[in-house]
Amino acid sequence: MMDEPEIVETADATPEPEEASAARLVYKHAGVETESEFPIVHGSIVGRFDAQLGPVDVDCAALGEGMTVSRRHARLDRGDAGWSVEDLGSSNGTYVLRDGQFERVMEADLADADELAFGEARFVLRLS
Repeated sequence: MMDEPEIVETADATPEPEEASAARLVYKHAGVETESEFPIVHGSIVGRFDAQLGPVDVDCAALGEGMTVSRRHARLDRGDAGWSVEDLGSSNGTYVLRDGQFERVMEADLADADELAFGEARFVLRLS
């Protein structure tokens, strides 16, 4: 009779995926970052809750400038090259701070610490 082979468990060498909350939008009020943060993931929608359209990932309804944010204002996506923002036909525009000036964009690549404005609601993108 042959002995049964010994089963040896090995640790999985596959790296853990990045935390979904590793990327976030930090709300700015009066030019200062606040404690209000919104975790974002690939495909996050920025807007305001609407009963007919349903929830959004970054709900700006409670923010002071929330009324300037469309119900489905913009989408944040993560691709191979990094994060990007796409305006979804908003009324008051999507802006990215470039060289000290907010530039209205339909699509733009983003980096850590970029400042964005959805209508008049301002945020800082934090990747960590």
